[in-house]
Amino acid sequence: MLAIIAPGQGSQTPGMLSPWLEDPAIAQFTEEFSEAIGLDVARLGVTADSDEIKDTANAQPLIVATGLMSSHALGIQNFSYVAGHSVGELTAAAIGGVLTPVDAMKLVRARGVEMAKAAAVTPSGMAAVLGGDRQVVLRAISDLGLVAANDNGGGQIVAAGDLEAIAQLAQRAPEGARVRPLAVAGAFHTSYMQTAVEPLRALAQGISVSDPLVGVLSNKDGAVGTSGREVLDRIVNQIANPVRWDLCMQTLATLGVTGVIELAPAGTLVGLIKRAAPGIQQFALKTPDDLSAAHEFAAEHGGK
Repeated sequence: MLAIIAPGQGSQTPGMLSPWLEDPAIAQFTEEFSEAIGLDVARLGVTADSDEIKDTANAQPLIVATGLMSSHALGIQNFSYVAGHSVGELTAAAIGGVLTPVDAMKLVRARGVEMAKAAAVTPSGMAAVLGGDRQVVLRAISDLGLVAANDNGGGQIVAAGDLEAIAQLAQRAPEGARVRPLAVAGAFHTSYMQTAVEPLRALAQGISVSDPLVGVLSNKDGAVGTSGREVLDRIVNQIANPVRWDLCMQTLATLGVTGVIELAPAGTLVGLIKRAAPGIQQFALKTPDDLSAAHEFAAEHGGK
């Protein structure tokens, strides 16, 4: 049984769209997306430097666009589930038939802008806590007034909140753990992002949705959504609530998924699955050179 998964913010790299745009059919997507959202997606994915694509308002549309284009290039139909990490949930929703790709791009453009605005209101940040006992790590995060904003499984929990508290966590790492501050604009998936929720909710209410063609997993609790409106509502609410990728991986394993293909820009999520759910085989679709092998992998797990 096959699932398609879509990465989130932080997975972008300069020039990552270049190989995909060599296909004229894929290049056409960038023109359509750019016109729809008023942002030059091709330039961001080809010539923009790391600082420009680190900007939340740019990073999020670029990541979703890349995921959608690599999914189109992959072109398989027989997969059973989709899941995305954070902003990757919008990629997953479009692939699962809940949204059109253009509507997904409109939502992610607004999401990136509103989250950047929210991050600018109060200084805040995030840090990855790697290793250590899970309960000890969670207690250390809570004791400093921080939030476990991304519970990624595989021994990785991302703390978010006040910058001074983040610094204290880094100085006094929980036993057996390493703390790595992240170069992000703010405390995503916490109450610091609450002002971004209502503008996105208003935009989402005006978008037509369909019930998914496959199971769409939610970052809230790993549950499989069957109502298009519920899927989208959950995605909007997750802006200010923690990502439980650990539960998404548990659900994939429980459902009997045997293989996952991570869409471009791939690498992060397959690494987490390898550590947390090693019974699930993984494939990272990074460039068009991987397409042939990806088709073989999909066929082995029931997709074509």
